[in-house]
Amino acid sequence: MTRRSSFLAAIKVVVIFGLLSGFPSAWITASENPGPNWRVGVARQVITPPAGQWMAGYASRQRPAEGKLHDLWLKVLVLEDQAGHRGVFISADILGFPRHVSEKICQELCQKFGLERDQIMLAASHTHCGPVLENALYDIYPLDNAQKELIARYTRQLEQWAVTAVERAIQSLRPATLSAFESEAHFAVNRRNNKEGEVPSLLARGEQPRGPVNHRVPGFWVTDISGNPVAVVFGYACHATTLDIYQWCGDYPGFAQLSIEKALPGVTAMFFAGCGADQNPIPRRSVELCEKYGEQLASAVLSTWGKSNSLAPKLCTAFTTVDLRFDLVDDATLNRAVQSGGYQARWANRLLSEKAAGKQWTDTYPYPVQVWRLGEDQHWVALGGEVVVDYANIMEKSISPTIWVTGYANDVMAYIPSRRVWEEGGYESGAFPVYGLPAARWEPNIEHRILAAVQSLIAKLKVAEPASEQVAAPSHGR
Repeated sequence: MTRRSSFLAAIKVVVIFGLLSGFPSAWITASENPGPNWRVGVARQVITPPAGQWMAGYASRQRPAEGKLHDLWLKVLVLEDQAGHRGVFISADILGFPRHVSEKICQELCQKFGLERDQIMLAASHTHCGPVLENALYDIYPLDNAQKELIARYTRQLEQWAVTAVERAIQSLRPATLSAFESEAHFAVNRRNNKEGEVPSLLARGEQPRGPVNHRVPGFWVTDISGNPVAVVFGYACHATTLDIYQWCGDYPGFAQLSIEKALPGVTAMFFAGCGADQNPIPRRSVELCEKYGEQLASAVLSTWGKSNSLAPKLCTAFTTVDLRFDLVDDATLNRAVQSGGYQARWANRLLSEKAAGKQWTDTYPYPVQVWRLGEDQHWVALGGEVVVDYANIMEKSISPTIWVTGYANDVMAYIPSRRVWEEGGYESGAFPVYGLPAARWEPNIEHRILAAVQSLIAKLKVAEPASEQVAAPSHGR
């Protein structure tokens, strides 16, 4: 019996046992509670591009996709609290939602359904086996005009898929309960503090890899009024970089969602990437390992049955942008990058051409920060960019040990270093040639600026009355 079949067999035993003996109390709360409840709608859409389109995530790729291991998905969960306030969570098996794409989706949702920006959260799994999107990380791929046309058409289709999926989810709204859970998975390794080739022998000796990590698997279950599972949302702080193949694939988050949905037919599993910018699944580079990590994550989620805490049907949402400053890159740095070749040369040549044409660059970026509060005190933070693990660890200590932190949310513009990583330098301190910004370094107080914005939004949600009232937060200037 393979690892996958044995895993699924074990889960089927759990499901059958639950059906025979009655689900744990957390699963029957809805049927016992006659009072006000949530209303929830779910929808999903296959977003797998055709073979022949370029893949996102690795500058080393030399050709477009050649097929698929499994489909890529966009999934939608619409939450409506007892006062009628809605939140829309959109997850997708892509590298990230560029700002112009998320803005287009949000504008459409505002026009069609009256949804404000704070009510919409877009989260990417950050799979490195997904599609390139229009005007996103173009410098790192050798794209010709024909590829750019394919990518532009696909991006418009993705935007439309998101809007129509939200519409279907709204149309399917029905009473439900939400319950928060906490679990763990341990395959994420800090890639800044460990040499990848040494990790297997380190683990074999029973030693722990070095550096900060966050192995939490937080999330929430959605059940209908009969106690049947409808959806589950879960996160993990680790890059989706197990595979670097030429087939479309959701990487370990994709396999985790498939495993949960096979174990519980009819359930929609939705993943959000945590603060895993400096975390990798190690060892890696095989489909077998990718499936293994997916099954570990699925098992962590499924193990929380009966151990989750009910969330009162109250939703409060807030959103702001922080104008993060960066140092503009100078000509000497660009000229050195030209000599280095590869994607760095493409980045440098483009910027030198823009400068020669008289283009004026801005030295700030509108960084998105979002906070939702579910129930009385469950905060869900969504941060843009590739956020390093320190942010989650700091917020767990300074705000709440149960806080959920999503990275790669609403926009992915660069790596977002903590103060520690900013001082250490290295790839995760910005990676600006990858993302194309004309930047050399973020401002030194980037961590403080972002965390202050989070605390400000949480404070506004705390005093908001009624709890479901929308909060318009001011933009934080310099």
